[in-house]
Amino acid sequence: MSDGRPYSGSAWPEPEPIPGPFPPAGAWHPGHPTQAQPTAPWHPGHPADARPTPPATAWQPGPPAETPPAVAWHPGHHPADARPTPPAAAWHADHLTEAPPTAGRQPARPAEATVPAPRSGGRKADREAREADRTGGRGKRAKTSAPPDTKRGRRRAGSPPAGTPARGTAAAGSPTAPEAYGSRGRSRAAHPATPHPPTTAPADGRRRRTGTPATPDSPTSPEAYGRRARRQAAGPVAVGSSTGREAKGHRWAGFVKVVAFCAATAAGSMLLLRGNEALDRLAAPVTPDSKATAPAAPAAAPDPGRVLQIIAHPDDDLYFMNPDLRYSISAGLPVTSVYLTSGEADGINAGSAKQATTAPNKPAYAEARQNGIRAAYAKMATGDRGSAWKRTVVPTKGGGHAEVDILVAKPQVNLVWLQMREAGYVYADVPESLHGLWDGRVPRLESMLASGTPVKQRFTYTKDQVVQTLVGILEQYKPTTVRSQDPTPGRYPDTKRYTDHQDHFYGARFVQLATAAYAKDVKDRPHFALQNYLGYFNGSLPSALDPDEAKEKLDILDTYAWLDQQNHCGSDAGCGDLKVADHPGGNRWSDSINYARGTSTSWLTSDREHGLWAFKVLDGQVALWHRPGLIGRWSGPTLLPGTGMDPGVSTVTLGDGRIAAFGTRTSFGTKPADYTREIVYAVQKAPGSEEFGTWQSLGTPETADENWTSDISAPAVSVDGTGQLAVYVRDGAYTLRGRVQQADGGWSPWEKYGGSDLHGTPATATDGAGRRMVFSATSKTVVGWVQPKPGAALGPVTETGLPETTLPLTAEGREGGVRLWFRKPGSGNVRTALMTGDGGLKVNNLTDLGGLKGFGSVTASGHVLAGRAAGGQLGSEVGRGRPWGRSPLMFVGAPSSTMTGKNLVSLAVVGLDARLYVTSSADAPDAYLAPWQPVGPRNAGP
Repeated sequence: MSDGRPYSGSAWPEPEPIPGPFPPAGAWHPGHPTQAQPTAPWHPGHPADARPTPPATAWQPGPPAETPPAVAWHPGHHPADARPTPPAAAWHADHLTEAPPTAGRQPARPAEATVPAPRSGGRKADREAREADRTGGRGKRAKTSAPPDTKRGRRRAGSPPAGTPARGTAAAGSPTAPEAYGSRGRSRAAHPATPHPPTTAPADGRRRRTGTPATPDSPTSPEAYGRRARRQAAGPVAVGSSTGREAKGHRWAGFVKVVAFCAATAAGSMLLLRGNEALDRLAAPVTPDSKATAPAAPAAAPDPGRVLQIIAHPDDDLYFMNPDLRYSISAGLPVTSVYLTSGEADGINAGSAKQATTAPNKPAYAEARQNGIRAAYAKMATGDRGSAWKRTVVPTKGGGHAEVDILVAKPQVNLVWLQMREAGYVYADVPESLHGLWDGRVPRLESMLASGTPVKQRFTYTKDQVVQTLVGILEQYKPTTVRSQDPTPGRYPDTKRYTDHQDHFYGARFVQLATAAYAKDVKDRPHFALQNYLGYFNGSLPSALDPDEAKEKLDILDTYAWLDQQNHCGSDAGCGDLKVADHPGGNRWSDSINYARGTSTSWLTSDREHGLWAFKVLDGQVALWHRPGLIGRWSGPTLLPGTGMDPGVSTVTLGDGRIAAFGTRTSFGTKPADYTREIVYAVQKAPGSEEFGTWQSLGTPETADENWTSDISAPAVSVDGTGQLAVYVRDGAYTLRGRVQQADGGWSPWEKYGGSDLHGTPATATDGAGRRMVFSATSKTVVGWVQPKPGAALGPVTETGLPETTLPLTAEGREGGVRLWFRKPGSGNVRTALMTGDGGLKVNNLTDLGGLKGFGSVTASGHVLAGRAAGGQLGSEVGRGRPWGRSPLMFVGAPSSTMTGKNLVSLAVVGLDARLYVTSSADAPDAYLAPWQPVGPRNAGP
């Protein structure tokens, strides 16, 4: 057993791999459990650069080849070769003792102005090109005709030879290969790859620009290229023939359309771009293409990001973080899940019918749950639940040991087992638990080793050692997205019991401490974003997933639950969690997913000079990106001073043009009871200035953490027609609270506005008469409040009569009222209704807008509507009645959009690589979104 002293050496030191074919004798495969060296140190390496190393050394995880020696491995750089495979065909072991009550409760350089490569031959080639146009393909250039491509028409200069995937498209079977993000034809050494098609010279020598998504009717669409290529492939048309004259006329008309389209595209794109950089590049020298058919140099693969999940029990990720987890694995991203406890519960691995006759065995039950998790992850990653894993032991920074499992077929998928003791009860007071350790009722928490683990040495952790253990894991994996459970889930109003398992939210509080320490003390790291997930209370809310997504989620839970009870893993403990086999979906948890924080869609805003401002939380601080004016140079991310910021920022523009940013901040204090979550805001020092004042606290309507676990929502803010600023939150008792700024700059006390059964974050906006409206979702409908006139207090809570909705609401003042957007439960479809306040709050024209089977927040500005689609990418509609489109971007939290001036819509997300991406569109019914662009350099951290 560990003596509890901190590990004196460097955490996870660099070992050398043992010789021999991979997997080595110590490797674990379902059906053949073996024990790895219990003290083998471990350090991630780089699979692509793996090399055999001398014998008689410690093993280091690495990706499998045919039968090469063990190789070095690094969690942050894996080939993006994962293919989405439909997962095999969901109550909870930790939930058995006490069933919960059922109720109550990159933006970047969009369309960057890049100079197309000059045509070889200069003006002479130009004349020849024009001659070829006039003669229907004859002339000197007609000597080398490019064959039509079935997908893109003629192959352009710099594109791969026929038979190889073009840049900007995924390789077959690999939808998330680096090329799927698209790339530019410029040097990748100086500029990161960007998710839009390259600007290159076509094989025929003519320049073409890409800047807006092509459509079948667009002269720059792939189909248009294909039609033109087919005309050339058919040979020249006789001059003077009617066909030739018609072709000539069509070509001139097409040419005019191309010029007009490109001019409009370039103008719109430049508005969103870093204009100074675009101008710099226009003046930069460009090397001419010596051979129009020469393939381009391979592009540097973009960093898709790295995901690290930290959860309390085996299966919390499957219940509460899926389908996000499956989307990330299917996309080929490096994904690591860290399990704090062994989830041993009462040690009985049996359904209800055999509970009484099955002897308890906590180590064996912990092993069975591990086996179930390995099978579920293997199923998500490879389609085969029996896919082999490499299991080993690593020392932790906290002085203990952890088991690390690497999926041999997909080594970017890792599992880390810390194997601490769990509470065993949802609500009951258990000192030997994460809760007891946090509160200081026990000085150390003991390990609970699974019977099949290669870890053989028992250990204990103090509170600080748990934090240091997590910091060490963060240091090794260097995630750009960290996923965690909800640290402030609240209590049921009637029973005052927690709405979530105590291990879930105290484990999440340990994650808060660890990420804060990691951000403060570790400088050689990328920026990271944090996403929190709602737990048990999902079962009391309308279903967020459409039937197909819910079935996919349940299929993975079925694998974990080991429904067929076939011994595919070769373990006497069992290959899954039979406790959940009676009802794998839990308390309707397989039907839903909800973010506990970070659902605001107002974090992107514009100013009076048409500049753009984006605010998101990175590294526990609010990050600011800024583009001055329409064509200014983007800056950021700049971290505003002040730590402890929770995910989610809301913004509002004050009457004098300054921007105010609102959020919540968590403070830990010196004693456990000091844990506090409060509303804070910072105001721009002057319009257009990148300097903001210090964060000012508005406090919290909660009196103590013990009362409601500091369960307040993110703030919703708005300014009414008199210029009066107000902020609203949902409190721990599920009612609406708010503060209003006074004429002297002070604030009113926290007012009580009533309501009941409120969930999620309220939404607020001002109507055409300057009256503020506030809305909140309940488990059954939407309720609202409205000012009788600008400057007055809110009126009473009003039932809107809207049908039940999923949690996130979006509100925007338009059409004289306030328009709401939300999703239809069990569908993912987006709905909208216009709310008016004349004669009381009224609903007008509830409409279903369709969608792509997604979930979560929806952002709306002008004609653009966007939100998460099934698969995790961003889905968007750019005009009422037009089909929804899907971008290749996977992102964290919610998207945001804003009107930039009167005729341009800007849209932004923060990707799983913690990098800002932006696009834009003219505010017109037939417009298209420009290609997504990343802002600033690749995520390299502070």
